[in-house]
Amino acid sequence: MEEVDPDPAWPAMRKLPRKLFRGLGALRDAQVMDDWVKKLAPETDPVRMHLQTAFETNEPKLRENAIRLAGKFDQKTWKHLERTLRQRSRLVPVGALAAECLALERFELARQLHAKALRTEKPKPWHALRIGLKRFRYTVESLLPEHYASWSDNLKRLQDILGEIHDLDVLTAVVKKSDLHETEDSLRLWHEFIERERKERIETYRRLTLGKTSLWNIWRSGLPTNGRVEAAALARLRATARAVDPHVRRTSQVSRISIALFDAFKRGDAAPAFCDTALRRILLTAARLHGVGNASTRKPPQKAARKFLLGLVVPPGWTNEDWELLALAVRYHRGAEPRAKAGSFSKLSAEQQNSVRALAGVLRLARALRKCGVLSGSGFRAEKSADTIVLRVPGLPDDAGTAARLAAGKHLLEEYLRLPLIMKTAAKTEKVVTLAPQQVPEFSVLASD
Repeated sequence: MEEVDPDPAWPAMRKLPRKLFRGLGALRDAQVMDDWVKKLAPETDPVRMHLQTAFETNEPKLRENAIRLAGKFDQKTWKHLERTLRQRSRLVPVGALAAECLALERFELARQLHAKALRTEKPKPWHALRIGLKRFRYTVESLLPEHYASWSDNLKRLQDILGEIHDLDVLTAVVKKSDLHETEDSLRLWHEFIERERKERIETYRRLTLGKTSLWNIWRSGLPTNGRVEAAALARLRATARAVDPHVRRTSQVSRISIALFDAFKRGDAAPAFCDTALRRILLTAARLHGVGNASTRKPPQKAARKFLLGLVVPPGWTNEDWELLALAVRYHRGAEPRAKAGSFSKLSAEQQNSVRALAGVLRLARALRKCGVLSGSGFRAEKSADTIVLRVPGLPDDAGTAARLAAGKHLLEEYLRLPLIMKTAAKTEKVVTLAPQQVPEFSVLASD
């Protein structure tokens, strides 16, 4: 949820129980290690006796520490955070596209960790995989309950296998660090015990996750694919916009006008950028996110927005280059125009600079049109000639204030178009209602006679 909603209550809730979790984790590790020692060797084994004595001696202290931390736990703050975040969690409805996007992100990350772990038997990659799978499982359990009903048994089974591999790695480290005075043969035998158990679990994991029947393939088939990935990513970004943007209605109006402008310029063959479907997607997303910097009081909103966007996880289906382009379009949608010899804009290629000018220019013009009272994008029409591009906008006021706003709002776009952009009022199209024969009143027939 922190990746969707940057509200400070999320990290506060995560931080509050940290000491308690660590105390309980240390107690749990001691108990689990004790169980493993009992499984791996008979009671008369000297290494088992030594380790068991150490665990049993240490457990009362760990239990006492856990009880002390539980007693100090701030329940009042926890309940306050719970009330706050219960409302904020509704930004991502259970089973919605945004929820699928979060599950897909967790899946892709866990699958990358899976690929890394399979290339080695070292403990760290397998421990990272255990954590990645756990996060995927909890995301599905929390946000996609219908999927979880089908997948829970296998998710739990893999998590248990990876948990046991991790426990055995911890036990190996415990045996190495312990002050045993036993023979080398005894210690070597223990390492063999542990290694045998660990290899059995790794082989079981491989059997369940490789080939056509791989559990990873089953889970992936239940998550968004093809065009649905883009829709899911956009849904997650809309949730972020709702969480951060204090003027959602205004942003929505600017978004509609921006897309109408882009499509009008495409129909009028105004410039190459408007025929690029990838740029249209970037514009749509930038338009919906351009207001996320308005909640910041310390920085200019456009700069705050760019910093915020670059701090987000890049959504599925997006490249880092596209995301950087979006962030720059938002950065220059208001305020000073980009300069070719300064800032991050100067580091872009000429083609990328033109893309930023086109995207940010459309956003600037859309904002200017909204301020002039244009709230809908319907009926926009662009006409290109050798000398100018004429944009006809229904309902555009014809006064000095409008002319001044539009002159400032269209300048960056004209820089990209390399032609003057002339704004003209277009007559609003009237809706014509055609009546069915049975709806035509009788007097119309009489009148014709």
